[in-house]
Amino acid sequence: MGNDVTVEIKNLCMKYGTKEVLKDINLEVYKGEIIGYIGTNGAGKSTTIKIILGIVEGFTGEIKILGQDISKDKIEYKRKIGYVPEVAELFDSLTAREYLTFIAELYGMSYEKANIKAEKLMHLFGIKKFYDSRINTYSKGMKQKVLIISSLLHDPDILFLDEPLSGLDANSVMIVKEILFLLSKQGKTIFYSSHIMDVVEKISNRIVLLNNGHVVADGSFEQLKETSKGGSLEQIFNQITGFNEFEAIAEEFVSIVKEV
Repeated sequence: MGNDVTVEIKNLCMKYGTKEVLKDINLEVYKGEIIGYIGTNGAGKSTTIKIILGIVEGFTGEIKILGQDISKDKIEYKRKIGYVPEVAELFDSLTAREYLTFIAELYGMSYEKANIKAEKLMHLFGIKKFYDSRINTYSKGMKQKVLIISSLLHDPDILFLDEPLSGLDANSVMIVKEILFLLSKQGKTIFYSSHIMDVVEKISNRIVLLNNGHVVADGSFEQLKETSKGGSLEQIFNQITGFNEFEAIAEEFVSIVKEV
């Protein structure tokens, strides 16, 4: 494995009972890549990420993170990973100060360093005055900002983001997009999973599309355009996954709504 490979997946398979969720996934991911990791519901995106994070076990195949086999090193490699889940339990009876310093200490940071960094990042996100307020008083967007801060406090090499822009206002969305761009320029690897195709199209320099547990497309947006008839990522996605009924379904939906 070359020095620039941060994530290597070989022959990854996963079953839940008799249901095959992942079927022979093979990927090499490199430093500085922003991977748009997309697929239909149930395609295997979240399962892949949870396996890499060590949340789900029972898979077959091999996964290496920065050269370390995750089946042999179950703890140390996780210090190099940041994660923003789509739905997170935030221990919202804690204040942001308590929560962020606690998470940072789990990654091996000292309380003092974590506290200083977290307060600065809260300030840049415009929510410093709520640093000592309980998270259960926060809006959805504020909670999302705390999640993003918690994923980055320990300066990870690899970042997994699942719908990271959920609940953010337009200005914060622009800030987060620019943060991701700058992190990729520093050599950070970013897995970006979202159903908002225009955002994936704009920020990703490589797109990996899963369908029914298989990788069915892998390349830059321009490369995917060349091999399909679609002009947008949404059109390409629909063609590859075979979903062509959205217009008919929408028309029928509206007709039912209009019934008296």
